[in-house]
Amino acid sequence: MSLKDLPKIELHHHLEGAAPPALVRDMARVKGLNISNIFDANGAYDYADFLHFLNVYEVATRPFSSPDDYALLTAVVLGEAAEQGVVYLETFLSPDFCGGRDLGAWKEYLLAMIDAAGAAEAQGITLRGIVTAIRHAGPEAARETALCAQETAGPFIRGFGLAGDENAGTPADFAYAFDMAREAGLRLTAHAGEWGGPQSVRDALEHLKVERIGHGVRSIEDPGLVAELAARGTVLEVCPGSNVALGVYPSWEAHPIARLREAGVKVTVSTDDPPFFHTSMTREYEELGRAFGWDESDFAALNRVALDAAFCDDATRRQIAARLEPKDA
Repeated sequence: MSLKDLPKIELHHHLEGAAPPALVRDMARVKGLNISNIFDANGAYDYADFLHFLNVYEVATRPFSSPDDYALLTAVVLGEAAEQGVVYLETFLSPDFCGGRDLGAWKEYLLAMIDAAGAAEAQGITLRGIVTAIRHAGPEAARETALCAQETAGPFIRGFGLAGDENAGTPADFAYAFDMAREAGLRLTAHAGEWGGPQSVRDALEHLKVERIGHGVRSIEDPGLVAELAARGTVLEVCPGSNVALGVYPSWEAHPIARLREAGVKVTVSTDDPPFFHTSMTREYEELGRAFGWDESDFAALNRVALDAAFCDDATRRQIAARLEPKDA
């Protein structure tokens, strides 16, 4: 079996960040928007550093301004993920981009995405959503996002998260929003340990009480924290291609995912925002195999960790487990 055909689980993924540049350009053209400055001469997304990336990301969301737009985006993104062998995907969804955190509008956007996800099941891919506050929008906006999460928690919306500029505020600023989500029975994750260093991971664990950390790779700089993560069973949603593309690490070989795994930390592999980083789940597997000698048995083990850490219900987990079984089993 080729690595492309290997069934895969992906837990750290931003829906808008997976929008193909060609789709964004076409949508902008239809709506009379001039966003040509976010693309390079080859038509790819163009940014200089992480903060510029966040700006380009938000500009790229502008053409998607209705529930129907998000239904189309969902269908396209799921089709591309399914082609890469992804059988289960959790994606970050931000009410900020889906109706400006207005609960009624958010519900309309969400219904459209759920319908598109249901149609994509025929391609062998299951989608679940994690409502995600945008850190640099501030704590009050996060509370509005958490209300959207509370009111739509259920079979599709399974979790609550925090993304954006890690240096905007502190995790403690968002504790109330996370308490709201926890009260609704949602599972919790937060971006940390990418730009904020090991302390940002400790702060997310202490103040937000998350069970998963988005990225978390700079934990490697603190051996005590690495040992704590291993002991707690905290799962890191690692996105190596993203980290290399943004300059967190200079190469795949320098990336700490293998060292974290060897230290007993539970790690998973995801693409984050695949077209921004010229990656896919297949490329992630290929590069990890080249850099660390990982083979199908390693990737199968990583998928078992991801399946256990997934925020889906038990019935869905059993369904996905069956898709991970070898075809000749």
